[in-house]
Amino acid sequence: MAAVDWTDPTEAVGAVLDILRTPLAEVLQRLSDVLSELVPHHGIAMLTGDCFQSPLRSHGDPVLAEAVTSVEMTRLADIVDIGRPWFGSAAIAGCVQPVLAAASKPTNSAGGLLAIIPVDSADPADRVIKLVQHVWDATNVHIVDLLAEAEPVYLAEQRVAASERAKVIAELSDTHSVALTSILGPLRSRSLDDATARHAATELAVSALLESRTASDRDRAGSEESITEAFARLANKLNLLTHHTDVALELVAPAQAATLPADIAHAARATVRGTALIMLEQGGVSRIRVVWQTQNNQLRVTVRDDGPGTLARDALAVHRLTDRITSLNGTLEVDAVPGWGTAVTAFLPLAAPDVPDTHPLTALNPRELDVLQELTRGHRNRQIAEHLHISEHTVKFHVANILNKLDVSSRGEAAALARDLAQISTVPDAAGIM
Repeated sequence: MAAVDWTDPTEAVGAVLDILRTPLAEVLQRLSDVLSELVPHHGIAMLTGDCFQSPLRSHGDPVLAEAVTSVEMTRLADIVDIGRPWFGSAAIAGCVQPVLAAASKPTNSAGGLLAIIPVDSADPADRVIKLVQHVWDATNVHIVDLLAEAEPVYLAEQRVAASERAKVIAELSDTHSVALTSILGPLRSRSLDDATARHAATELAVSALLESRTASDRDRAGSEESITEAFARLANKLNLLTHHTDVALELVAPAQAATLPADIAHAARATVRGTALIMLEQGGVSRIRVVWQTQNNQLRVTVRDDGPGTLARDALAVHRLTDRITSLNGTLEVDAVPGWGTAVTAFLPLAAPDVPDTHPLTALNPRELDVLQELTRGHRNRQIAEHLHISEHTVKFHVANILNKLDVSSRGEAAALARDLAQISTVPDAAGIM
């Protein structure tokens, strides 16, 4: 985009207005473009407390952008006061380097932090720092407004993203739980002497450490798992749980080949492990049987013991098993028969969450719709700039975005597509295209 003359009030206000017309997914990129002349930078990141699903966003040099973490931003937020921009050295993107940060907290907002990794390590001028604060204040208000509107597509995408994060956290939590329980097994065993118990516990600890280090990467590697591999991973961990007990473990592998969504595979393993832990804790159990089956586009997970048969459904809430199953639109049944044992069965749907289809024009922000309307009238960049009171460079920026979002290669194609869509569209903004 064209350089902004921040000494010119008209250009400065126009630059901020461009940010305020930008959809949420593009706000940080647009903010980076606007501030690029004011503060040349390698990367930029924002942390907002109002977006619980994806509070951290980053943009710029891919190496830096991908390395920024929520932990770093949270620590930075602790030293930056609201409305008082800060410049100094801080740990961000994996190393200590110069950072310009600004914090803002609009009304009815949890607040947000902006962090800029500048090219120049010299202290920015006071005027520059104050301008960054003002621009971030306005941008943060815009972000809060967009989140309040909560567009359906955005919410659907966030649910998918939240599912991915929950999957990783749940798997790591389960890994730690199994590790601790497995290590305590030999240490508590009365049949092992001290030296043997310590040796067994050490081996289990080393194995658990390796598993913990690789769990996150493995879980992120793909969105699906074969049911055979998923069950094999479960079997390895269950064997650790019962290795130093007298409980016989009977594992019935899935009879049919199938592919499971990763979140379903994680939930199934967590359900079995959590249930097995509860069954082992109640005592009087000599056998646990685990069965996985796929039927009617569902994964059926059954865990059965031969214990006292007094296990209540409420006991499963301790390990949040009911909540986990419900969050995936699944169901959980508990069948306890005194003197005969308990059977816990979970039904998990295999259908993945869908992001609803959207009208092509909904991808355009209000200013891009204005420019598209001008294109349908055959106007050139200079005419569009005059009509919309923006610079020709800004018009070119919007036209490039329009072509990219509508997946067309020319202004004429964009105009023709807009006319066609306006004839059949029920989207309010599209009606003004003609």
